[in-house]
Amino acid sequence: MKSIVLFLGLLTFSVVTQAAEKPDLQAGAAAVDITPQQFPLNMPGGFSANMAEKAHDPFHARALVLSDGITQVALVVVDNLGAGPDVLDEVKAIASTKTGIPADKMLICSTHTHSGPSLNTRSEAAAAYYQRFVQGTAAAIIQAHAALRPAAAGAAAHPLPDEVFNRRWYVKDGKMPLNPFGRLDKVKTNPGTSPDVLARPAGPTDPDITILSVQDTKRKALALFANYSLHYVGGAPQGQMSADYFGEFARIMPSRMRSDEGFMAMMSNGTSGDINNIPFGVTRPPREPFEQIRIVAQKAADTAWLAHQKIGKHRSDIQLGMLQKEVTLKFRRPTPQQVAEAQAVLAVKDKEAIAQLPRLAQNYARNVIGAAERPEETITVKIQALRIGDFAICGIPFETFVEIGLDLKKRSPFPQTMVIGLANARHGYLPTLEQHPLGGYETWLGTNQVQEDTSTILTDHLLEMLSTLKSAP
Repeated sequence: MKSIVLFLGLLTFSVVTQAAEKPDLQAGAAAVDITPQQFPLNMPGGFSANMAEKAHDPFHARALVLSDGITQVALVVVDNLGAGPDVLDEVKAIASTKTGIPADKMLICSTHTHSGPSLNTRSEAAAAYYQRFVQGTAAAIIQAHAALRPAAAGAAAHPLPDEVFNRRWYVKDGKMPLNPFGRLDKVKTNPGTSPDVLARPAGPTDPDITILSVQDTKRKALALFANYSLHYVGGAPQGQMSADYFGEFARIMPSRMRSDEGFMAMMSNGTSGDINNIPFGVTRPPREPFEQIRIVAQKAADTAWLAHQKIGKHRSDIQLGMLQKEVTLKFRRPTPQQVAEAQAVLAVKDKEAIAQLPRLAQNYARNVIGAAERPEETITVKIQALRIGDFAICGIPFETFVEIGLDLKKRSPFPQTMVIGLANARHGYLPTLEQHPLGGYETWLGTNQVQEDTSTILTDHLLEMLSTLKSAP
């Protein structure tokens, strides 16, 4: 009997000792300026060249690194239209070598500012920016890792419905123009603001700003990672780059938190593939350049502060977990009839005849031909699920429809879930299976590249990953 008691005593001592030895949460944050230094640079947020001659405000890579003593993860937001998987894998390889954080434990998401440069190397200025982006983003992760210190975290959400509007609309009879393929869609993207045209929105919005807040052991704010399902604001003058409301939010949030220069805020793009900042049916007063960006950022900062007030207690006894899965999807292929129609459109050379074609007809005809000639049949994309205690994050590498984010939040096994779009890549738009038959810009072949049931496939995988994280011991 004594030996049994002694054994149980030793076992209890071992368990208690192991629990005591397990470190509490640690966190580190860093921001690195990645503003381009050489111009001109193309801003490819539209269908034609838009050359920037300068940056109105700075661009950053902002990193938050978390560790629970067993698992280390990095959350990174970059001010960019949408970084591709190759450049981000390059960043992760550099940062992983320096920090020991596995590449599959890093989530790097783009803000999707439309007034930012692309990551190509077709000119000397573009090649210089590419290197600045890679080195700067890796440096942000490395510096955040070096700054790890004991910390506590909490999460909450608060609504800001005023600035999110579903941009896909049913329109009144006779008001639907032909799409680039010469056909009538059931839904139009960005149909204008006239009540004479608008019937009803074709989908919902997600009003919530969700935040992850991190403090040190003295309750001093270290970092705030926010997420809002708003595409971008825009309003920058011709030739000027801007980090949009994402950058302005990060600039003014420290004042809301009454924090010093050691605090870092970052705003990520949520599921905003069908959401923008146009109040359809309402005529907004004219704004000066960048004014609407400032208005949205100020409201977002106020809302993030209100969400922060809802956090009852920041906790340090937090378990981390992160899963990454590679999913192979089929590329969409045009039919022979679609290819023939595209070839006929591209064969039109007379300027007057081209002007009679539907808007963007030749742009999308080239997309159809490109899809037909693509040598690959499939594409493999990365999705991620992250657990921070009772808070979860999903990362999706598309411009994701808001319905997908709302569905994941509703069905998640975690009480609070954030869904980030443009995470680890940008593979075009991701409509729901139900939105595809309605047509509209986001569903057109070329804008959307992958099989039509992709949203269902990725949602099922993410819910399974969340369930695995939730049940982990």
